[in-house]
Amino acid sequence: MSWYRNSVWFVKGLREYTRGGYESASKHFNPADVEMDVSGRSFLVTGANSGIGKATAKEIARRGGTVHLVCRNKERAEVAKGEIVADTGNQNLLVHVVDLSNPREIWTFAEKFKNEHKLDVLINNAGCMVNSRELTEDGLEKNFATNTLGTYILTAALLPLLDKADDARVITVSSGGMLVQKLNISDLQSGSGTFDGTMVYAQNKRQQVVLTERWAEAHRNIHFSVMHPGWADTPAVRSSMPDFHRRMKNMLRTEAQGADTVLWLAVSSEATKLPSGLFFQDRQPVPTHLPLASTRSPPEDEEKLMEVLEELSQKFKSAS
Repeated sequence: MSWYRNSVWFVKGLREYTRGGYESASKHFNPADVEMDVSGRSFLVTGANSGIGKATAKEIARRGGTVHLVCRNKERAEVAKGEIVADTGNQNLLVHVVDLSNPREIWTFAEKFKNEHKLDVLINNAGCMVNSRELTEDGLEKNFATNTLGTYILTAALLPLLDKADDARVITVSSGGMLVQKLNISDLQSGSGTFDGTMVYAQNKRQQVVLTERWAEAHRNIHFSVMHPGWADTPAVRSSMPDFHRRMKNMLRTEAQGADTVLWLAVSSEATKLPSGLFFQDRQPVPTHLPLASTRSPPEDEEKLMEVLEELSQKFKSAS
C-alpha cells in the first residue's frame, strides 16, 4: 500500500504543491482577506529566522503586529529581525532563543513568556528533518523531539495565555507528506527497522494533524488549524532534501507563496469562519487522507499519542 500512497501523493504534488499549483489556486484568492491592520495583536512564530517562518513574520510585521521570533540561533535571529524591521518599518519584533528539541528549555521559556507578554496567535513553524537517527541530550530522537514533542509542549504551555485572548489562534505548519503516513504509536521515536528521515518527518507531520484535531475538540475558544505550504524553495528543503531540490528547483514555490496560507490563517477573519481543527492548503480546507490509502487510525491510537506526549511533557516540566 505504501507504493500506492507515495505515487498518488507525488502526482498530486506535481499538480498542486508546485509553483504552478499556487498560481492556479491564487486566482481564486480574495486579496482583501489579508489586507488587515493587526496593530495591537501579538504573534509568536517559531523558526522565524528563515524560510516560511521568516516570510510569515515579515508579512505580519508589515501589517503592524507585534512579532515574537523564536529561534535556535541568536545571531541568525538578530539578522532576520534587522532585515524585517528594515523592510517593514515595524520595530515591534522581539527575539527569543529556544532550542525546540529541548523540552526543558521550552518549558522554561514558556513560563517566563506567560509572565511577561500577551499572545493572540501561536504559529508552530519550526521543524527539522534529520536523515540519520540522532538522539538529543535527553535521549529523544531529534525529529520527534522537535516536530512533535516540541510542538506539543510549546502549545500546551501557552494555552492558558491564549485562553485570555480574543480571537486566539494556533496554526501549525505541517506537510502534505503526512498523507503517505498512518499514525504509528508503536515506534514514536523510530528505534526499530531502517531509519528513513523523510518518512520519519512525514510521520511527525501526521502526528501534528492529530494534535490539531484533538486540541480543537478540547479548547473551543481557540481556533486551531494545520496546513501544508506546498513544495517551497527554503533553506530547510535545500539542506535536508538536496536531491529533491535539485530535481524540482525550477518548479518550487517561493517562500512567500509557501507562507501565504499561514498568513491567511493568522490574520484573516475568513479563516475563523471555518471550523477549528481543519487541514489547509492554499486557503482551503482539504482532506487529511488520500482515497483508498488506509491511513485512518482508530481513536484509541490517537488517544494513546496524546497520553504519551502529556506524560513526556510533564516529566520535562518537573525537570525544568
